[in-house]
Amino acid sequence: MSENLILTFAGELTANVEERTISGKIVPSGTGEVGFTSAGRVVFELGAIEIPEDPKTIKLLNQHDIRKPLGFATSFNTMEDGIYASFKVSRSARGTEALILAEEGLQAGLSVGVQVIKSKNKLGVMHVTAAKLFEVSLVTEPAFKSAQVIDVAAESNLTESENALELIPEIVANEEVMAPVVEAARPTVSVTNVRERVAPITSAEYLGASIKAAMGDDSSRRIVRAADDSTANNTGLTLPTHLNTFITDTFSGRPAFDAVTKSGTVPQLTFTIPKLIVAPTTAVVAEGGAPSETGMTSGFDTITAQKFSSINRVSFELLDFSNPAFEALLLNEMRKGYEKATDNAVLAAFAASGVQAAPTAGTAAGLQSFIATESAAAYKGTGGDYASKLVASTDYWAAIQGFADTTGRALYSAEVPQNASGQASPSSVVGRVLGTDLVIDHNIATTGLVDNSAFLVAPASVYVWESPTTNLRVNVLTSGEVEINLYAYLAIYVSKAGAGVRKFNLT
Repeated sequence: MSENLILTFAGELTANVEERTISGKIVPSGTGEVGFTSAGRVVFELGAIEIPEDPKTIKLLNQHDIRKPLGFATSFNTMEDGIYASFKVSRSARGTEALILAEEGLQAGLSVGVQVIKSKNKLGVMHVTAAKLFEVSLVTEPAFKSAQVIDVAAESNLTESENALELIPEIVANEEVMAPVVEAARPTVSVTNVRERVAPITSAEYLGASIKAAMGDDSSRRIVRAADDSTANNTGLTLPTHLNTFITDTFSGRPAFDAVTKSGTVPQLTFTIPKLIVAPTTAVVAEGGAPSETGMTSGFDTITAQKFSSINRVSFELLDFSNPAFEALLLNEMRKGYEKATDNAVLAAFAASGVQAAPTAGTAAGLQSFIATESAAAYKGTGGDYASKLVASTDYWAAIQGFADTTGRALYSAEVPQNASGQASPSSVVGRVLGTDLVIDHNIATTGLVDNSAFLVAPASVYVWESPTTNLRVNVLTSGEVEINLYAYLAIYVSKAGAGVRKFNLT
């Protein structure tokens, strides 16, 4: 197929507003001048461009737009350095404007549209030896360097993939190429049928517009047409935005675990801890009398660590094509699962080894009795450990916030407390209740104010040993999956026969 080229030049253009003429060089030829076009470098040989016998058949266009003619050619003159032409400009407003812009140098380039019939490639430069002129345009771009190609086809001896004048000089250099004629480039058609946008309307307004539209009202017809086009019937083009916010209902943190004494890492799966069985005594003795003689005896308790572990199997595809945050979120959820399991283990130790408190009511007076009685009992039973932590369920927390005096004033949530028993805030899981630190543990599974819904704990009487958590990743090639494993070891010891843990006992 042949090439339809548009090449722009700026050759001594002159404009005569009174005579309504434009003249100038439309293309250099025979000079070897190279034009740098989007198709590559182009040179026109002398006599390469065929000029029609009737100049009037060549129109002068504005910016190569066939819908905007400015005039027609009146003469062509082929010189040794190129082709010169004169054009008569129409008396239209467009023509007058073009004359003024040309005279003022604002639109001073002449551009030719030619159909290449023959050409040869010499070291990457296309030398046109035969071409047919089909239009000339007045353009804004200033010079030959702005020449552009509007339609490029393959040379006759090349494959389809080697078109657009992308010729290889070593293959086609100095070879004459005959190209079949193709039709000229068609103008670009702009779309004007754009659907209007309207503000949201009510069903009554829509009904009224529909009635008026049926009676021929154009504005109402446009409103109905625009309102009918919604996201409900264009879901393929109105996909919802997918945010990276991850919604989860799992808790983090270990309230009961944090209320006891951390003693370091797990030394072995099974280890012992020495403890006093009989303590030495001291007594008042008479002069020359025998001193108190009670031999100290000791023993040990054996502690066994437990392994807490979780695993997830995910496909390679899920890791490769999911959000990059997926793996981090998975590990975070596995960590929270580990925290829940280890905190529950501490609560289970409270329940198994703690001492059941004296029965009390689930009231403000009952809470006061529980703390007063059991804190003293813990101090006495442990030999001096203070029960400073009140570990309570969320239901017990709600009850504490609702406790009031006989006038209805809050005991633990007063803005300006007088004779306050402490403070419990709905914005925090930590408060002060009758001199103890209130610690709310979401892992206590009881409902309501029942047995073991709260524990009064002496931190120095409960010990935990914990190893660092380990994360393993193993590729399972036979199934195309990845196994992600998280584990750690935990040991718990409630000393002194559990005297430092007092379990709430509902009357």
